[in-house]
Amino acid sequence: MSDHDWQAPGAPAPRSNGTDAAEPAPDGGTVPPVPPPGPVAAPPPPPVPPAYPAPTGQPAYGQPVYGQPAYGQPVYGPSYAAPGTYPAGGWTPPPKPGLLPLRPLGFGTLLWAPFRTLRRNPAATFGSGLVVQLVSVVATAAVFVPFLLYTFSRVEGASSTDVDAILSGSIGALLLLFLVPVGISLVASAFLQGVMVVDVATGTVGDRLGFAALWKRAAKRIGPLIGWTLLIALALVVGVAFLVLIVVLAASVSTTGLVVGIVIAVQHGLGLAALGAWIGVKLSLVPSVIVLEHAGIRQAVARSWRLTDGYFWRTFGVLLLVGVILNFAAQVVVQPVSIVGTLLGVIIDPTGAGAYLTITIITTVVTTVLSLLIGAITAVVQAALVAVIYIDLRMRKEGLDLELQRFVERRDAGQPSDDPYRAPAATAPTAGSEQPATWS
Repeated sequence: MSDHDWQAPGAPAPRSNGTDAAEPAPDGGTVPPVPPPGPVAAPPPPPVPPAYPAPTGQPAYGQPVYGQPAYGQPVYGPSYAAPGTYPAGGWTPPPKPGLLPLRPLGFGTLLWAPFRTLRRNPAATFGSGLVVQLVSVVATAAVFVPFLLYTFSRVEGASSTDVDAILSGSIGALLLLFLVPVGISLVASAFLQGVMVVDVATGTVGDRLGFAALWKRAAKRIGPLIGWTLLIALALVVGVAFLVLIVVLAASVSTTGLVVGIVIAVQHGLGLAALGAWIGVKLSLVPSVIVLEHAGIRQAVARSWRLTDGYFWRTFGVLLLVGVILNFAAQVVVQPVSIVGTLLGVIIDPTGAGAYLTITIITTVVTTVLSLLIGAITAVVQAALVAVIYIDLRMRKEGLDLELQRFVERRDAGQPSDDPYRAPAATAPTAGSEQPATWS
């Protein structure tokens, strides 16, 4: 049976000749031919729902975000996100626009920040320290060299009976002349303290001032700084005079009294040294308060005393450790040069003739230059350390870090801002006293 022999149930039979011609219907009409069956069409596929892409920057559901753990997984370490974004619950470092991070400082940061001050702005900081050292050396030489030459010429031309009188008068004049370089050194040291306080304070908020700008700002507070330095020098002179007086009074009694007087002086000297160290640490922030808060000496002493409450040993440890590091570095640099020069002189010229004298002069000049350079570095670092400690203690006790952050944000936005280091309201100067200046 072929495909053409099949017919649907109830359909009329095809013609006997196998053609598909229409046949007459019972009512006289015609019946249309039945088309041959073709292949059955497959049903249409079901409609596919449209795919909607995930929002930009967001992973597909169930996928972990870079820098954040998957749901239910523990967090290890800080979260990392795109620049300018802060992941929820993640740690973000404190801002650091300049020299110091705007947060209370750790011991390591506190210890090495003064050295970074020197490295960050070497021309202004090291240059200031070198100028101060040169001024002190030149002032000392300008006073003592002519005086010593004049004294030696008088001694050579005087008779034996006049030599003792000339030497006695020269010793008294020499002691008076010591006041000149000492006074110049005090002024130069006070000025350097002001310069380094300004450099640390401006460097913390990201500014970098030049040599002239630093000296101009420090000059505004040079008067109280010199007054404070003179008070320290006077206290030292009084302490030494007290010990010398003990020895002199004991020696005037007897020889045994001299020995007893020396022992008593040594005991009192140790006690005064301990007392001086305690008072020195408590008042170590006075220069910073004078410069940054525009305070007088009396108010600066009270502020420094309060700021160091509860942090005495920390402050003492940092000051002592930095001092030991600087002293050790100075000895390591200077002493080998001095020893090598002495040994070369002995080896080359054992008789002590012209070659020995030449080597000794060269060694002396080299060690003097090295001492000058290291003295400049030491003075800069120690002055900067005091300013760093001051800023750290104000961050810890008065929230200075928040004030500095607000200052930086307002400055970067081009908005006017006040002095961020002004004294807090509780300790601000009263009417009639010096008021903090605006930040400039």
